[in-house]
Amino acid sequence: MTRFLTPLAVLAGSTALSLSIASADPLMDRIPKVFERAALQTDYMLESVEKDPKLPRTTRADGSVVLTVPEEWTSGFFPGNLWFLHEYDKSPKWKEKALAYTRRLEVIRHFKGNHDGGFMLGCSYGNALRLDPSDEFRAVLRDAAAALGTRYVPNLGLIRSWDHKPYTCPVIIDNMMNLELLTWAARNGGDPKLREIAVNHADNTLANHFRPDGSAYHVVDYDPKTRWIRGIYGCQGADVRTPWARGQSWGLYGYTMMFRETGNPAYLAKAEKLADYLMKHPNMPADKVPNWDFGTQPAKDVPRDASAAAVMASALLELSELSKDGKRFRQYAVAQLMSLSAAPYLAEPRTNGGFILTSSTGHLPANSEINVPLVYADYYFLEALLRYRAMAKSEKRPSFGEVK
Repeated sequence: MTRFLTPLAVLAGSTALSLSIASADPLMDRIPKVFERAALQTDYMLESVEKDPKLPRTTRADGSVVLTVPEEWTSGFFPGNLWFLHEYDKSPKWKEKALAYTRRLEVIRHFKGNHDGGFMLGCSYGNALRLDPSDEFRAVLRDAAAALGTRYVPNLGLIRSWDHKPYTCPVIIDNMMNLELLTWAARNGGDPKLREIAVNHADNTLANHFRPDGSAYHVVDYDPKTRWIRGIYGCQGADVRTPWARGQSWGLYGYTMMFRETGNPAYLAKAEKLADYLMKHPNMPADKVPNWDFGTQPAKDVPRDASAAAVMASALLELSELSKDGKRFRQYAVAQLMSLSAAPYLAEPRTNGGFILTSSTGHLPANSEINVPLVYADYYFLEALLRYRAMAKSEKRPSFGEVK
């Protein structure tokens, strides 16, 4: 017998279908495909670089991989990417490779040559600690934090970033990213004063490093004796008056993390203000992947910076869980990740030197690393996807700063 649906039944079925469609999560659907591509790309890269003791950073014009030494600021990101691959599928293969690449950096556990210990050892040993806790990893991280602490200038209440000319005592916005190493160490067997150093640095950066519109300068150079600001520099940005894109993302990420670490509402307010500034910026392209500098208007010949988008998306996702008005931050991050996880940003298989993302910009004013893959773009992209997956599953995903 033929059974006919009543109008009410049809409406009910249509409503159920609509709800099913509305409840679908396109980003969650895409994450497995992205990690499959990431694994394929990493295998492809390892075919050519694994026997070299150095670590991947970017590519040359011919597509070959540029490798770097442990003392270079990007050295920790590739080990971190391997840990993220292991975190995603729990594969012993990725854990083995992650451990091997992480231990290549043990030689810099006491490195004092710049402020980037958090990047180099936090992103490598920090993820090792988070996913495979051991006293070995804790000891390396405590040593790295102690070394970073030696760069603190008490009279300024700031950590000196670089030692090279033409600067006297430069502090860069990127330095906010290294403070988590200090706060972790202070509560995990390191000198308790390391937390005070991190807080002082965040406070003084907040006071001196931002324009009236809320955007961040790249470099502020101080006289450590008089405490005067000697100069403010655009450096990797287009101009001292314009917001360098990745620098804004470093600031957003750094103050979000410092609010998580300290509970200081001033840090949350800074992160929210900077997020709003970026999300509402008139020069943000429609796909939400920034130009290399927000002082440039979107155009086909203006280089993008996928790394700035990846860092921003990861920060926005964490901010969405800390802010009372978090939904809009999460929605914006999802839009960014949807853009990054598709063409033209997601690399085709066995291309791009094995890196995952295309279209990043390192230092355009120096004519360096323009429209290329960058290892740290991949790092924060994978981190953001794993953060989102945990959020969608209502799971807790601790940072290394939360591991006791």
